[in-house]
Amino acid sequence: MLLAGCSEVSDGSAPPRDVKTATFADAYNSTDSWIVYWYLCGTDLESNSGAASADLQEMLEVKLPANVKVLIMTGGANQWRNNVVSNDAAEFYLYDSNGLQRIAQANDTDMGNVRTLTDFLRYGKENYDADHRVLVFWDHGGGSAVGVCYDERTGNFLSLNDLHDAFNAVYDADADNPPFELIGFDACLMATYDTVNALEGLCRYVTASEEVEPGIGWNYTGWLGALAENPALSGGGLGKAICDSYMDDCERYNVADTATLSVVDMSKLPVLRNAYESFGLEALRAARDNPRKFFASFGRGAAQAENYGGNTRQTGYTNMVDIVDLARANKSIVPTNADKVIEAVDAAVVYKVAGGYRNRGGGLSGYYTYSGDEGLLVKYLNLNSAPTPQKILYYYLVYGEIPADVLPLLDGDSLVTPVPEPPVQRQDIFQIAQLNEMPVKLDSGNNAFVQLTAEQMDQISSVHCQLVYMGLEDDLIIYLGSDADINADWNAGTFTDNFRGVWPMLDGHPVYVEITEENDGYNLYSIPIKLNGVECNLQVAYVYAEQKYYILGARKGLDSNGMSDRDLIKLKSGDEITTLHYAMTITGDDEDFTQVEADTFTVGDDPQIKDEQLGNGSYGYAFEFLSPTEESAMSNFILFTIDDGQITTNIDVQ
Repeated sequence: MLLAGCSEVSDGSAPPRDVKTATFADAYNSTDSWIVYWYLCGTDLESNSGAASADLQEMLEVKLPANVKVLIMTGGANQWRNNVVSNDAAEFYLYDSNGLQRIAQANDTDMGNVRTLTDFLRYGKENYDADHRVLVFWDHGGGSAVGVCYDERTGNFLSLNDLHDAFNAVYDADADNPPFELIGFDACLMATYDTVNALEGLCRYVTASEEVEPGIGWNYTGWLGALAENPALSGGGLGKAICDSYMDDCERYNVADTATLSVVDMSKLPVLRNAYESFGLEALRAARDNPRKFFASFGRGAAQAENYGGNTRQTGYTNMVDIVDLARANKSIVPTNADKVIEAVDAAVVYKVAGGYRNRGGGLSGYYTYSGDEGLLVKYLNLNSAPTPQKILYYYLVYGEIPADVLPLLDGDSLVTPVPEPPVQRQDIFQIAQLNEMPVKLDSGNNAFVQLTAEQMDQISSVHCQLVYMGLEDDLIIYLGSDADINADWNAGTFTDNFRGVWPMLDGHPVYVEITEENDGYNLYSIPIKLNGVECNLQVAYVYAEQKYYILGARKGLDSNGMSDRDLIKLKSGDEITTLHYAMTITGDDEDFTQVEADTFTVGDDPQIKDEQLGNGSYGYAFEFLSPTEESAMSNFILFTIDDGQITTNIDVQ
């Protein structure tokens, strides 16, 4: 018996989930043999909470027939929270109809090293082969530019190039007869075009999540049980069983709201590749003709598209966006190929499940440089599986130029060229600083607004409002955060305040909020807090139709390697919360805001976030203009004074 830890999860109701209907006929004989290779890199998920041990325990609940086996490699964690797996060595286990047994032990190895994965694949092929093979990666994931399987002892992880190289060192890629029936990622953010492309010819199906996975991960009792009961399953049918049992668990533990999982048919990859690369090439040509106007518009589409992992200054950037939603948002400027991308993804993603706040995606994500960060871009440029047109497109956006040797190639049917090295000096397409101290006026209703020209509109992809509390008696400015709660007329270039003297509060306590996604149905927000002494971000949704906030849970931000945290922690009665704000003195020498702890309180039975009255005092307000590379500028300052519910607006306080 494995001894694994578990976490208490509070009850709650989730929005209806989105499921793509599909039926998969059995493809094989029930007597065919199966081998599941499980690359179980425990990392801090195991050391801190026993998540890997819990999934091993789920596996042990399944009675396997003689023709289904699981080969497991364990490692990558400082501490295994069970009484079987060693902390000091990489180990191989076999689980079959005779139970679980340790079959090999090696010197402690780095599970974030391509050689370790290669050795595991070779060991499995030489010693435990079968008619049908499955490979499951278990650990953190960070999307296309980062990779998967972070070893907490070494700090290393596997890139997509590493995955491709390891598989191809052991197996011959063959699109007609691939060596694996299914390759799956029980990890965050790995349902990406680049992941799928890296595995071309290696498997019939890929199963992975676009979004951050909750800590419970896949349900190994559910999907292994389905395979044990019916070894005639196709890879698509197995992928469906993984998705359905996963989402059932997410709903059971009240973490389904933002969960996603997709099944990709690899036979559709050639059509998908052609559509996606053509989309990138069409976008690149349009950008060449008018870069500022194109990228501003394209960035607005990306800002409103479903994206994953946070993508804010406080949580960090994964730079992953749903391909379908990005294409849908940019049909007007990439008209020839946007629908082709949507259709190709729909054909390739043969099954998917998604929570109510992740229901606009098509099931596959791609890279978009939300942050404008050069380091992440260079990692993306170095991916062999990333499409060349998109590489050059985002190179152009970040570095402000198309390499001279690439320009003559843009009018061809495809773009095949070595990816250039970063230039010596970055050329900025956007001069967002020109919008600093934009003048503010008052309309006839005494509402503050800014008016941008067409040329100024081509500098920006988003407009938010920023709010601070002016504690004049305490000589303190407290930064309350950013929101999209403004009246925006993008056609006219007019942006008007919607300040009503209210702000989101958690059980009556003001919180710092940062908007992470804005669209027609709902906004998503991130709120920094300390939960029982641990710094994390509270994930919150605001639904327009209900005019109501929903608390989705708390999660840590991206780590220094760009890996996402899987634990979505539900608030429960008795939790201690400390709200975190950013503050600076009014008359002192502070050059920037610093994080400060504000209120500490204990959560009751029904924690809620509501827009509540701010109370008497002075509040500073500004329009923030954001470029597609996340540079920002502020309008002139607006001072709102609240006195017994009456709001006075003053724009002459610069």
